[in-house]
Amino acid sequence: MVKKRVAVLMGGISSERDVSLSTGKQILESLDSNKYDAFGVDAALLTGSSRSVLKGADMEIDAVSQAREAMAALAAVDSIIGSGSHTKVDCVFIALHGKYGEDGTIQGMLELFGIPYTGSGVLSSALAMDKSMAKKVLAADGIPVPDSVDFTVGDGEWDRGGVAESVARIGYPVMVKPSRQGSTIGMTKVKSADMLDQAIEKAAVYDDQIVVEQFVSGPELTVSVLGNGEAYALPVIEIIPKSEYYDYESKYALGGSEHIIPARLSDSDTALAQKLAVKSFKSLGCSGMARVDLIAGSEGMRVLEVNTIPGMTPTSLLPEAAKAVGISFGQLLDMLIELACEEGE
Repeated sequence: MVKKRVAVLMGGISSERDVSLSTGKQILESLDSNKYDAFGVDAALLTGSSRSVLKGADMEIDAVSQAREAMAALAAVDSIIGSGSHTKVDCVFIALHGKYGEDGTIQGMLELFGIPYTGSGVLSSALAMDKSMAKKVLAADGIPVPDSVDFTVGDGEWDRGGVAESVARIGYPVMVKPSRQGSTIGMTKVKSADMLDQAIEKAAVYDDQIVVEQFVSGPELTVSVLGNGEAYALPVIEIIPKSEYYDYESKYALGGSEHIIPARLSDSDTALAQKLAVKSFKSLGCSGMARVDLIAGSEGMRVLEVNTIPGMTPTSLLPEAAKAVGISFGQLLDMLIELACEEGE
């Protein structure tokens, strides 16, 4: 059997660099060496780039710091986009998170070079990464999302009075988050008006586009979706974070949260969560894989966001959902590579 040459693209320069290295490490170590000639590539090592690594999380998690140390020596991007025959790869497995990796930019580069890659294309990646735009598209398709106030911070300033009035109409508590950021980095739960400005300033460190979103109380759910044209949902997972909400530590620290599979929902609510997940996946034009986060609130289910490159760390949710239906991690990686090659053709 001829092995497929697969480049696992990880690291990069986003605020989620360390999380990406953890994802990439697990993928690289789990790809079947009998099927793949796999190697790791750091997206930060791009000849001619003047970009520097963006500010990361304010907290160190053992699992991601260990991955950073283990993945210290990776190939440069030139190893997959050079002109020599030795650089040819059959597929790029994108293990990047955040800006310049999950937002359509790296996907656009790979499109130009005609290289198949895992996950969604340029437009759907860009839409899903921008929480403000994604919610507008989802709402236009009749998918329920929380009420929010979206605005831009320029040079540390915004319409403080107007934003405060709009947020008051939504009602406290609210979640303040950077629009184009993942892993809950820069996100704060705000319980009263006197905390609002400080939370906005924190979010603005990571993005000038800010979303202040209605806090919906209820079970936190996530549904992973696989496929290209014929997408389908995996089992619903209920997340019980050890913190007040599903924050950075809850996501990546071992024991940071409890995952219940299947979620403790009625059959009708389970079906609704899966239906909304697949509908959201199709609404944004996703392909390959995605993870859709929802809240089962007292006034109905709400879609929070769509993640087009879900984490693949030891505590990540997509591999857990796949395992629940008998798909091993290795088999999941095989499926994602096959879907990427199918889409590439």
